[in-house]
Amino acid sequence: MTVSTPEPEFSELLRVFARIGFLSFGGPAGQIALMHRELVEERIWVSEEQYLHALNFCHLLPGPEAQQLATWIGWKLHGVRGGLSAGLLFILPGAFVIFGLSVLYAYAAHLFWFAALFLGIKAAVVAIVAQALIRIAGRALNTPVKRILAIAAFIALFFFSVPL
Repeated sequence: MTVSTPEPEFSELLRVFARIGFLSFGGPAGQIALMHRELVEERIWVSEEQYLHALNFCHLLPGPEAQQLATWIGWKLHGVRGGLSAGLLFILPGAFVIFGLSVLYAYAAHLFWFAALFLGIKAAVVAIVAQALIRIAGRALNTPVKRILAIAAFIALFFFSVPL
């Protein structure tokens, strides 16, 4: 079991969550893996056990679990002020980047080299998500029972899901 380090300064929390907000592309799997690397492995602000418990709880709640996890970590470290700051910094920088990229794409989508650039970005995002999925699954599915349940859930979703 990993012991967390002392509470970071509020300004450091803001810097780290702004960085996570700018870098967290690829959907929840990529975001959760990035937060894990930054907050559990590198800075040790929360322990592995705390992180996985919070992540499991966030999966039960309605809404985006990565956003909820960021908010919980901010709250745990600096109360309401930390939760609000971490939650907002988790989504706002990425929203601005996506807005900027979408405007750029709207103006330049007809250019061949630009379309090829966005195809490369898509491939990079898929690779980030796959890597994140493998890392989180390796940590979370640490017993045969958990692995069997995950495989059964995947099979059930694959065969019994209703298309929208």
